[in-house]
Amino acid sequence: MSTSPVGQSVQRIDIRTKVRGTRKYPQDFNRPEQLYGAVVWSAFAHARVKRIDSSAAEAMPGVVRVITAQDVPVNEYGINTPDQPVLVPEGGKVRWRGDRLAIVVAESERQARQAAVQVQVEYEPLPVLDHPYKAMEEGAPLVHEEREGNILQHIRVRKGDWEAGFEQADVVIEDSYSTHYVEHAYLQPDAALGYIDGEGRVTVIHGSQWPHDDLHQIAHLLDLPLEQVREIVPAIGGAFGGREDMHVQHLAALGAFVLRRPVKIVFDREEVTQYTGKRHPFYFRYKMGATRDGRLVAAEIEAISDAGAYASTSVPVLSNAVSFMFGPYRIPNAKMDGYAVHTNNAVTMAMRGFGATQPPVAYEQMMDQLAEALGLDPVEFRLKNVLVPGDETVLGNIMPACTGARESLSHAARAAGWREDEEGHWQRPEVGPASGPHKRRGIGLATAYKNVGYSFGFEDKSSVDVQVRLAPSGQIDGVTLSIGAADVGQGVHTVLQQIAAETLGIEAAQVRLGLVDTANVPDAGSSSASRQTYMSGNAVLRACEIAREKWQQALRDESGQDQIEASYTYYGRSQRETTDFDPETGQCEPHISYTFSTQVALLEVDVETGEVEILKMWDSSDCGRVVNPQMVFGQVAGGVHMGVGYALTEDFVQEEGRARTRRFSEYSIPTIQDMPREFECLPVEVLDPTGPFGAKGLGETPTMPTAPAILNAIAHATGVRLRHLPATPERVWRVLRGE
Repeated sequence: MSTSPVGQSVQRIDIRTKVRGTRKYPQDFNRPEQLYGAVVWSAFAHARVKRIDSSAAEAMPGVVRVITAQDVPVNEYGINTPDQPVLVPEGGKVRWRGDRLAIVVAESERQARQAAVQVQVEYEPLPVLDHPYKAMEEGAPLVHEEREGNILQHIRVRKGDWEAGFEQADVVIEDSYSTHYVEHAYLQPDAALGYIDGEGRVTVIHGSQWPHDDLHQIAHLLDLPLEQVREIVPAIGGAFGGREDMHVQHLAALGAFVLRRPVKIVFDREEVTQYTGKRHPFYFRYKMGATRDGRLVAAEIEAISDAGAYASTSVPVLSNAVSFMFGPYRIPNAKMDGYAVHTNNAVTMAMRGFGATQPPVAYEQMMDQLAEALGLDPVEFRLKNVLVPGDETVLGNIMPACTGARESLSHAARAAGWREDEEGHWQRPEVGPASGPHKRRGIGLATAYKNVGYSFGFEDKSSVDVQVRLAPSGQIDGVTLSIGAADVGQGVHTVLQQIAAETLGIEAAQVRLGLVDTANVPDAGSSSASRQTYMSGNAVLRACEIAREKWQQALRDESGQDQIEASYTYYGRSQRETTDFDPETGQCEPHISYTFSTQVALLEVDVETGEVEILKMWDSSDCGRVVNPQMVFGQVAGGVHMGVGYALTEDFVQEEGRARTRRFSEYSIPTIQDMPREFECLPVEVLDPTGPFGAKGLGETPTMPTAPAILNAIAHATGVRLRHLPATPERVWRVLRGE
């Protein structure tokens, strides 16, 4: 080999078929005698279902069956808690507009959709809870009557003596911030094809982030043994957390199970936008104190998230948010209460960052506000407090050797023009004159961090089978990896190809990956938690090491073998055992490993219109060893794009539980014209000795500092602070005028 595969910008394994348009996505698959399904959605955000009359729909041309709750063997599902009905029955209750009452199955999609609107449902409307503050009030209507209240989860953190800490502080800042609902906006709509395969298994073709978890949920609701269910994952047109929950695959599987014929369901864009999960809004109250020399001494935080109608991943999202609520900083005295609260709004679920994206909007603005009050440079203030290896966090855990917060922060700041004098004081760069008399120019910075892998005692593992083909000479002719890692666009299959090639000493092109089919590949866990490079990468590394030893032994023995096989299951607990929160203090060992990202935004604000133009952004992310530099750039650039939308334009709007945002034309996704005019990606490599060749992960982290960096830059430019996302031109204009 002329070069090492790891560290090279190896061409993505799937790029040619995607560019040529020949790669097939779930909606591209069809089977003989295929039927089509259309969902009957709830007309109310909260109501009792008195009667469902499907007779008119059943009489329409082409209609084969109207599937209702009576057809579901076990009418419940849910990724963490099975609290969602597959189909709401008569006498049951709809809790948000995304609840389903029936599936109309017909010979064509058009016939199914035309018949779906003919299903008559009689409701008894109930009071709608459209904000967690309302839902937390004493005597509020219950979203779930079997629970004592609407608080799904309450997490407490108590460390040190926060009251004494505030007494030591020379400066105390109190403020409130909030974030909003965000749509995942993946380009490929939710689609699934269910059928009965040749071995009698209920099979579904779908773009899932964790196909093996889908099996458990589908088998449960169909009351089938696990081995009687199968999921095939072809190309996936984006996910960002939005394909962790089941939206459509269980419905197609149910249709095939009931009718014993293939059933295809494809949501249109309005269905995807209105009836699938969103990023959690958070409502923060922060109080933080620091001494005159810039040392943080105390923090008190309340954080409330809107869980929507069902649990989904709201409990682990809140747990993750709580673990990052204090930022990557040393704080000796702290009190924090975090809540996830049920409402009749859209179900909220995993989205890029998984609860770690919202807190930086609060804590990074708080860092700037404290620095300003103390007369310190914002970089200098952060560096006085930033976590380094060996530091104890608010949760009581010790930061590992791979902690790269300081490196990320200082590298980004220097690249953007910050300078440190001989006495160790930092100075913000001059930003130059604005481009017009009605423009104001500013520069802002933010840093954030994120876990790698599942956390809080949740079992994390990844398994792989490796087949090594040998030529007559005994040399490696090719390698196949069988692994259930879903490539949702992040390029994990290419990374695993590179790790296998590096371990076996061959070219990356000699390694191929088999189709993700749960009948043929082992479970690799979810493509979430920025975990696949670390977890599946470690599994591939160890399996290939075993295969290499077998191969070398075969060469020594001159055995004439033509194939070598090896398998390995990597457990996250083999490196660090994570634990759940102590119920009284919140002390725990939360995460396996961490990645860090710092971004700087240089921008201009038009004070006459409130418009924000980003002139340049710098990103310095620590993902450990960079396996593929070009894909790192892609992840960072994509993360910044999502962060810009989060900060300035995107907003999924609901009123009394009804979506006002119904389609892409009503949801302002940033275009290329909204992106920074210049962008620099400057990764730092703080290696994790437990990661494959020192790698950690990067999937989510680059999204997290973007919004607070932009908000801090707006404050620097104008002298006013935006505490509530998104910072749309109207909102900026109003804040500039004191409204």
